[in-house]
Amino acid sequence: MAVPLLGALWAETPLETRIFGSVLLFSWAVYLWEALLAWRQRTVYKTTTHVPLELGQIMDVETFEKSRLYQLDKSAFSFWSGLYSEIEGTVILLCGGIPFLWSVSGEVSEYAGFGPEYEITQSLAFLLLATLFSAVTGLPWSLYNTFVIEEKHGFNQQTLGFFFKDAVKKFVVTQCILLPVTALLLYIIKIGGDYFFIYAWLFTLVVSLVLVTIYADYIAPLFDKFIPLPEGELKQQIEAMAKNIDFPLTKVYVVEGSKRSSHSNAYFYGFFKNKRIVLFDTLLEDYSALNKERPEDAGSESQAAGENREETETPAKAKSKKQGCKNEEVLAVLGHELGHWKLGHTIKNIVISQMNSFLCFFLFAVLIGRKELFAAFGFYDTQPTLIGLLIIFQFIFSPYNEVLSFCLTVLSRRFEFQADAFAKGLGKAQDLYSALIKLNKDNLGFPVSDWLFSMWHYSHPPLLERLQALKESKQD
Repeated sequence: MAVPLLGALWAETPLETRIFGSVLLFSWAVYLWEALLAWRQRTVYKTTTHVPLELGQIMDVETFEKSRLYQLDKSAFSFWSGLYSEIEGTVILLCGGIPFLWSVSGEVSEYAGFGPEYEITQSLAFLLLATLFSAVTGLPWSLYNTFVIEEKHGFNQQTLGFFFKDAVKKFVVTQCILLPVTALLLYIIKIGGDYFFIYAWLFTLVVSLVLVTIYADYIAPLFDKFIPLPEGELKQQIEAMAKNIDFPLTKVYVVEGSKRSSHSNAYFYGFFKNKRIVLFDTLLEDYSALNKERPEDAGSESQAAGENREETETPAKAKSKKQGCKNEEVLAVLGHELGHWKLGHTIKNIVISQMNSFLCFFLFAVLIGRKELFAAFGFYDTQPTLIGLLIIFQFIFSPYNEVLSFCLTVLSRRFEFQADAFAKGLGKAQDLYSALIKLNKDNLGFPVSDWLFSMWHYSHPPLLERLQALKESKQD
């Protein structure tokens, strides 16, 4: 009896109210699902207090306990920050935060001499205020994560001054890219006519390709120091491996990621015949030129301070000694990464991303004229294009986005196995096996996971599964 009654009441409810209620309900459903998964994984952290037999030859007791405690702290932080984020989003929606901020941005635009007819200007003001609000409300969480959790477990290498300087720089650089791109996108949508979604998609495609191309050369160096990998055995071996698989390598860089964190990474970028490889110094057992510079810098503090004040803001505290990887293991890791290129994973991901982008812009074109979508979020008299993008892409598409995200996670794990197999084909199985163990130890990754949590979240297969796949070839 209650169900039909609720169904009748729901049917009589205005459409905009049903849309708003559905968005809120789905948001909380996703949050509760994520909380359930996190609880399952946290239970694994709490109950798995001894190294499982199958890990006896992989991880010592001390490292196992360190990684368990690290992941417990991260899990607790994720729970509270996630709960805050969900409550904040709900309060903003219920209290009309979006139309309020749009009104404030209109007042700001008018104060600057732009009337209501300058919708793009008001949209940029809205975007600036929204990102500023997000940065300010997220700052305490970022501080706690960096200077409490990461510091406690030996990963943080930043000072407070460096952290704030870096945060301000990131915000400014983001605005310098975001605001002009958004202005052009809104202009294209305004003048594009019936087929504006095609032009908008093409524009975002070009922007994404340009950003991928210039990021490591012009954007990343604003935050981290990049130096060419010194001549030597490692560079020669990397170049030989690249040549062997026809990878058009032009440069190899080492990035000084250690000035902010002890976590390690490696990646490649570039299009066509202009590929570059970037290695984090924390990935290398020997920091090469970086280690050689530090004693000299320490012996000439005054000169270094005069030449580069930012370097002096890097923490002076001693770095925690990390295993890093030997040259053979670094080559194995790169063999895996280059496998993604050789097997076409990068191109496949770009194609999937752009197909999704085109579909979303097409559906946006279909839905943008529906006034009830705007009314559901408090916009009764105006239908700003930027607000339409926000409502449709973030709220209306949220169920689709969740499904797509899971499918891409499954695909990513498949790609990772294939890249491991490619490295095996290069004769790197044993070195990749030991490198994965070392990287897991260095980053305090916990090797035991709940099956449902890992299935939903892990873009990389669990460590034991990857090692098992490599072990067969290693023993051959």
